Amino acid sequence: MSYAVIQTGGKQYKVKSGEILKIEKLTDSKNEKKIEFKEILAYGDDKIIEIGSPTVAGAKVEAEIVKNGKNRTILIFKKRRRHNSRKKNGHRQEFSMIKINKIFSKDGKILSEAEKKDVVKKIDTTTKKDEKKS
Repeated sequence: MSYAVIQTGGKQYKVKSGEILKIEKLTDSKNEKKIEFKEILAYGDDKIIEIGSPTVAGAKVEAEIVKNGKNRTILIFKKRRRHNSRKKNGHRQEFSMIKINKIFSKDGKILSEAEKKDVVKKIDTTTKKDEKKS
């Protein structure tokens, strides 16, 4: 199974195709939008690994934004005892949830690709009136 190490939002992530990640919010991002990560630190599989210095030129990872949202509230409470001093603060960190679709090598060759699941809707031909008659 091929993997890649990408850098985004000041953090590094080891990703595989088909994987869903929760990363720092990407600017100008909308749902169902395709994005590319060009800061690939390393990629490879069980046998071969390619490590960049600091990045691998030409390698990229293609992903799709599944959802944008906010995490749970983080509370920051500071108290100085015997001074009648308290401070309560908090925030909700924004995130982007992405799905990794393809991993490309530095040659532009596809190392791995996510499987596409075909959703087949079964159409029910019977109606409630037909069920009552029988």
